[in-house]
Amino acid sequence: MADKHLILVRHAKSSWADPQLPDHDRPLNARGVRNAPVMGARVQALGIRVEGLITSSALRARTTAEHFLDTQDPPPAEFRVEPDLYHADVATWLAFMESLPDTWNSVMAFGHNPGLTELAADVWDLPVTNVPTCGVLWLTFSEPTWKKAAARQPRTALFDYPKNPSNHPEALR
Repeated sequence: MADKHLILVRHAKSSWADPQLPDHDRPLNARGVRNAPVMGARVQALGIRVEGLITSSALRARTTAEHFLDTQDPPPAEFRVEPDLYHADVATWLAFMESLPDTWNSVMAFGHNPGLTELAADVWDLPVTNVPTCGVLWLTFSEPTWKKAAARQPRTALFDYPKNPSNHPEALR
């Protein structure tokens, strides 16, 4: 039985330079552009081969995902934009997990707060009070299907973020 690995990423820091720009269309700011490739490289360093990379349709999430994609070797078999992940709540995230193809054992998904933090803290009882911009949660589920994984606690959980002083993921479980 193969474990299921879910890597959840909050989009990198976005720009508020144009207050008239719709939220969905905000780009990354300079810090976000710097942080995304660094965090993508940290994910790559863990040695998990990502089979599917799926992102919210918001510009800041898509751009973050593209930076991460550039660091993945080999690249994922599929890159997909999922409009439902734009400001997804916990129920939407769990339904998303259940819908993943069971042929994929490792998926990276890009989204937003508060949904990601609520998923980590409220559903999986992880000691995370905030997933910061470009923060990454690596979760391993000892389940053969994504549907079963969505209904369980992760066996292991790692957490990393750009301002992490150790530059290495913290074990949460």
